[in-house]
Amino acid sequence: MDDPALLAGHVRDGLQPRILPIATDPAGLPLAAARNRGIDSVFAAGCDVVIALDVDCLVSPDLVADYHRLVSNAPETVWQGPVTYLPPPPAGGYPLAALDAFDDPHPARPRLNRSETRRGASPELFWSLSFALSRESWRRSGGFCEEYVGYGGEDTDFGQILRAEGIDLGWTGDARAYHQHHPVSRPPVEHLDDILRNADIYRRRWGSWPMQGWLDEFERRGLIVRENGAWTRTSSQAGVLGRQRR
Repeated sequence: MDDPALLAGHVRDGLQPRILPIATDPAGLPLAAARNRGIDSVFAAGCDVVIALDVDCLVSPDLVADYHRLVSNAPETVWQGPVTYLPPPPAGGYPLAALDAFDDPHPARPRLNRSETRRGASPELFWSLSFALSRESWRRSGGFCEEYVGYGGEDTDFGQILRAEGIDLGWTGDARAYHQHHPVSRPPVEHLDDILRNADIYRRRWGSWPMQGWLDEFERRGLIVRENGAWTRTSSQAGVLGRQRR
């Protein structure tokens, strides 16, 4: 997404990544459109299973094999594996051969034992940090809604698309991934404009508000106000948010 440093590509262990450039939107990073382009290209190249990972994720040695087995055996289900949010890395970086020592999946998702699976997951819990799906499920879904630009909303929307199209969403205790540590804001005030814009798109499409916890916290802090059934930013906070973005 407008990252010229990546366009030359980097060979690692004899593998040459395929780079698919996509222009950014003036409103922010086109995350949904970029995911669609990447996944479409992989299926067009002849693959039967796509594994999607957040750019910050490290993977367990069995993640690819685990996801391939699950999707091959149940291609009508979109599968999600557990993700551990790692602490800050020790000196010398994370020990890639011993990531199991950090294994502590995110508590907001079901905690399953290895080899355990669960279907019928709530669409509100879909997240794009780590998931895998078949060509047919991707075709039926139509992909992520590209109206979403910038931070927030497109994952929950995709979960609703899966439900609307009758595509199952499942959890597995296998296919474990590890999200590298980086600072975050709680709530993510630097993304407030993106969240308000994308939340309104979601409400128009599905009739309810996503990211409700963040919206409630923004309101509590006096950053947004509910007017005529919609959320708007309070004008007194414009300067504060501008300084935080810089």
